[in-house]
Amino acid sequence: MSAQGTARSGSAYRDAVSIAALLATITGLHLVTDPSGQWASMHLLYRRLFYVPILYAGFVFGRRGGAVTGLAAAVLYGFHAQLSMGGLLGPGLDNLYETVSFVVLGSLFGWMRDLADMRTADLRIVSSQLQRAYHKLEERALQLSSVQEYTQAILRSVTAGVMTLGPDGSIVTANPAAERLLGQREPDLVPRRIQAVLADDGGLDADVSKVLAGRAPRIVRETKIVTRNGKAVHVQVSISRMRDAEGRILGAVVALEDMSEVKALTDQLIRSDRLAAMGELTAGVAHEVRNPLGIIRASVQLIEESNGDPERIAEATSVVKQEIDRLDRVIKALLDFGRPSAPAFRAVKVADVIDDVVLFTRRFAREAHVSISYDIPPDIPYVRADPDQMKQVFVNLISNAVQAMQGRGGSISLSARADGGFVAIRVEDDGPGIPEAELPKIFDPFYSTKDDGTGLGLTMVHRIVDDHDGYIEVASRVGEGTSFTVYFPAATGSED
Repeated sequence: MSAQGTARSGSAYRDAVSIAALLATITGLHLVTDPSGQWASMHLLYRRLFYVPILYAGFVFGRRGGAVTGLAAAVLYGFHAQLSMGGLLGPGLDNLYETVSFVVLGSLFGWMRDLADMRTADLRIVSSQLQRAYHKLEERALQLSSVQEYTQAILRSVTAGVMTLGPDGSIVTANPAAERLLGQREPDLVPRRIQAVLADDGGLDADVSKVLAGRAPRIVRETKIVTRNGKAVHVQVSISRMRDAEGRILGAVVALEDMSEVKALTDQLIRSDRLAAMGELTAGVAHEVRNPLGIIRASVQLIEESNGDPERIAEATSVVKQEIDRLDRVIKALLDFGRPSAPAFRAVKVADVIDDVVLFTRRFAREAHVSISYDIPPDIPYVRADPDQMKQVFVNLISNAVQAMQGRGGSISLSARADGGFVAIRVEDDGPGIPEAELPKIFDPFYSTKDDGTGLGLTMVHRIVDDHDGYIEVASRVGEGTSFTVYFPAATGSED
């Protein structure tokens, strides 16, 4: 038994002895005092003294202790009343009422004591629960404070400018990188809209409105912004909704990455690539022009040496005409490549374009014993494109596939699918395929495997797709076939 339990047991024992001693003392006083005559009033006092141990027992031991002590007092007093005071049913039934009062008062006072103990115990439990809840709340507050400090440290450390916006689109917080990027301190930014803190926001405020309104779940793009002090900055922006644990929209998060240096390097690389491409183009043009000119020169020499022979003259002039036509084709293709018409964008239904392309190319393909099939699902989104240039892309791809299968026959299939914000249109054939070493060259100007080809067809395809903000993928296996997958941007709701 613990020391605390031993102490409680000892205290209860002393209380019980004290109660028994009080009962014995009061009973003794009753027995030694004559209840008649001048001592009658003392007997009345002694009878009231029984309430002291009864109340004491009820206070210490509760309802059971009060009831037992009250019953003991009733028995002791009843024994004395029976001997000296005319019995319990004596004068006026006072003795009976007194004994009943002993038991009732002891039980009632003890019950009140038990009730107080129960309430005290309940209060202790509630207090303990509140204390535990407070400790948990304190721990959670420390954790949240630690997480907040950790998050703030991350936001201070990242090089990208990060801003949080409220549901109304106003700035709530901005990290140091955002302050440096925008050229203003956070107190000057809060609570204003992005449009109000920039001389030119590059459409960011409108993008934020789209995201907050639910018209776009997330926007990632590059744009140019101009700060209040006139500094132009090329940024890559990412805007996404901010939600709580229950899915309610709290606002938006805007991340801005300064791409000015990358843009400058990219422009420099593009210029270098253009110069390199111009050199290749010049070499290609020189090659394509030199050959026909050499043949024309030889033909002219034949005419000079023909001595007026009509047959030799006719043969030489025929060759000259062929080579002039060849030069004409090269020059025309070169002009088309160098001065392409600007695309007239609109929402285009993919199935309509493919229908027209197949109609244009089916007869040509049939003559080469090549079949064309296509499957365009009805739920394919519209694309943002120039329909004529889009047709030129697929006519070129199908014509190349047919020419690759010339003399052996085969099949070409076209299909389409939605792919994120793009529509992917695939042209696949079962022709001879393209050797892996040649795949990187197929879009180069003047690169052709055909004797009479200009080598500008796929270059034009690539250029048109680039002008449409799309991209093209090629896959090929020798002996199995080739597939070109062209990705055109899906039309937005405003373009439909």
